[in-house]
Amino acid sequence: MLEKVQEDRLAKLEAIRTLGIDPCGPCAPYAAERIDAILARYQEVDGQPAPDQRADAAGRIILLRDMGKMMFAHIRDESHPKGIQICLRKDQPEKPPAGLGETQWKLAKLLDLGDIVAARGLLHKTRTGEITIFADNLELMVKSQLPMPEKWHGLSDVQTRYRQRYLDLMTNPDSLAVFQKRIKIIETFRELLKARGFSEVETPTLQSIYGGAAARPFTTHHNALDIDLFMRISPELYLKRLLVGGMERVYEFAKVFRNEGIDTRHNPEFTLMELYQAYADYNVMMEITEELVTESAQRVSGSERLAYGEREINFSRPWSRRKYRDLVLEHAGVDWKDDAAVRAKARALRLDEANKDLAVVVNDIFEAVVEPALAALDHPTFVLDYPAEICPLTRRDPADPSVAFRFECFVAGMEIANAYTELNDPAVQEANFREQVRGEAAGETMRVMDEDFVTALRHGMPPAGGLGIGIDRIIMLLTNTTSIRDVVLFPLLRPEA
Repeated sequence: MLEKVQEDRLAKLEAIRTLGIDPCGPCAPYAAERIDAILARYQEVDGQPAPDQRADAAGRIILLRDMGKMMFAHIRDESHPKGIQICLRKDQPEKPPAGLGETQWKLAKLLDLGDIVAARGLLHKTRTGEITIFADNLELMVKSQLPMPEKWHGLSDVQTRYRQRYLDLMTNPDSLAVFQKRIKIIETFRELLKARGFSEVETPTLQSIYGGAAARPFTTHHNALDIDLFMRISPELYLKRLLVGGMERVYEFAKVFRNEGIDTRHNPEFTLMELYQAYADYNVMMEITEELVTESAQRVSGSERLAYGEREINFSRPWSRRKYRDLVLEHAGVDWKDDAAVRAKARALRLDEANKDLAVVVNDIFEAVVEPALAALDHPTFVLDYPAEICPLTRRDPADPSVAFRFECFVAGMEIANAYTELNDPAVQEANFREQVRGEAAGETMRVMDEDFVTALRHGMPPAGGLGIGIDRIIMLLTNTTSIRDVVLFPLLRPEA
């Protein structure tokens, strides 16, 4: 069946060529007006269309009705999900408005769903009240050689949507709207950060030493230098070098890569926005996080209360702030410094605690017991002051060195942000790095210590706050999307069998 449809379309393509029309459209630019602007400027006088309104639109044909001597089509561009109707008919001077010339009318009869066309003509309304371009000029922008998917909204094969995203965007306005919102959210972040005096920078994606997060990297090889390199798992250590160099407010939208599992909240390649501000701390980072997310919610949805699945999340400021230690005590019933009680609780939860440091066991309990409780809340929550042993890049509380000035922000069961009052003591940082290197055998993050970063710290990094926000998860929350694959244009997928 598909072969027959394709044969018919190829025959029409050849027929179009015989008309002297290039089926791939003109080489010169075509200045069409956006459909949303056309519909917005349409005017009526005394209930009738204002005279001499003309429009020139271009888009893909999504509906097509051939009524013999007249055809109606809907064309859609990026600006409007429903598109605009165009009326196509052969010119009949005795029956205004003007129609198409002989060649263009023949072209109209060779059109199919999925073709991209441009139509120019009088802007009017049909008898049914629909704003319509009554075309007196028709141009083919490109002939579609394959048919559009049928009944796309009813498809259950999401794999096809992800593998052929162009078909998803072409036929599913809701999917296109998600990615348009993604663009708007990122633009909002940039605008707000610029207002705060931040500069956007770029740091290496290929790194000879990876660091800045506890994750397994992707490894590649550079032939000319004959060295192994790593796809970055975080831009953190390079951005901090810029603080040392005197760039006091920097941020980056970084593609990062982690060679780990795939599920509805994890993709091996994702977008991380990291920023660093000299002379700030994690309290300032909380303020920035609130502003970026809440303002983005307002701009894409017009509200600080957004639906997410079957619930509503209230993003209005200020967000809840809770101490890590208090939450463990509240939900697990143990004090994080009570070694015996913590390990007993871990065993009761069937968590492996043998040969693990106390802080690691505590965090396992936190993930098992506290995070589900946070997931039930209808508002974002900052969790403050983590065990220092699991925060190697974070400044410690002078009054209690077992506590690190770190927060993670949780919304609807997802961690969306991670921030520190940054560690800038080179001796402590070097000791922490050496501990990480020793832990590599246990599957932790660092194979080789980043000596140059420690050298940078010895030159003096100002006190600072640093923040990382998972952009894909923010998009999920603000577009009511429950799978990361629906907010990443081209997610990584298992090869087809």
